[in-house]
Amino acid sequence: MDLELTGKRALVTGGSRGIGLAIARQLALEGARVVLAARDQARLDAAAAVLAAQTGAEVHGLTVDTGDDASVKTLVGETVARLGGLDILVNSAAMPAGQSAPPKLDGITDAVFWDDVNIKVMGYLRCAREAAPHMAAQGWGRIINVSGLNARIGSSIVGAVRNVGVAALTKTLADELGGSGINVTVVHPGLTRTEKTADVVAARAASTGQSAEEVERRMAANVVIGRIVDADEVAYVVAFLASPKSVAVTGDAIACGGGWKGAIYY
Repeated sequence: MDLELTGKRALVTGGSRGIGLAIARQLALEGARVVLAARDQARLDAAAAVLAAQTGAEVHGLTVDTGDDASVKTLVGETVARLGGLDILVNSAAMPAGQSAPPKLDGITDAVFWDDVNIKVMGYLRCAREAAPHMAAQGWGRIINVSGLNARIGSSIVGAVRNVGVAALTKTLADELGGSGINVTVVHPGLTRTEKTADVVAARAASTGQSAEEVERRMAANVVIGRIVDADEVAYVVAFLASPKSVAVTGDAIACGGGWKGAIYY
């Protein structure tokens, strides 16, 4: 299937590593011109160079703090200047999650809560607010928000709140922007293999005396497909949602965690 992404102009926040980087790679492989955005310019430069070499695509790295209005405005303005416009926004910037046990109630300070929500929920809103006028002016666009299955699993207070917030933001934006030709969707990855996974598995193996294989088996115990989903497999879903072929899907959540045993969502 031709996803019709050749020449499309994409901005991926949180794009220097993890799921964001995998998404940026897949968009580039499909022919998109891509801006990676994150906080660390050195990491961005390295990631952009690797992606350009792997894909032959035009790839830029621009710094941003999605928790800051001025930084987001500068990012989108520079992206439009570099690419000549903006067709696709993938919001993937967030505080790290899944590397350790989430804090319980007595460990959640105001700063812990608001820092997380400001970066992910309000950060996604800031990016959409700046990107949407460019998409609306041309009558077409795609906004894909990367959330997570904590929206459906009550294992983390802050994780659940931020991810449910992203889902609510997505639906509201889809309703508001649909008349301008902009589709807005949210994807919920679950446990996902990234460059950090090996270290997490090794640390758990060392602390429990289990083998790495046993640790991974336990981590994926509730995953229907029986293993950890790879970041590239999440990226395939996002690439479709970023394409003109996805016009029938907007405002909805797409789970891409390999299936979660037991629950029914409809």
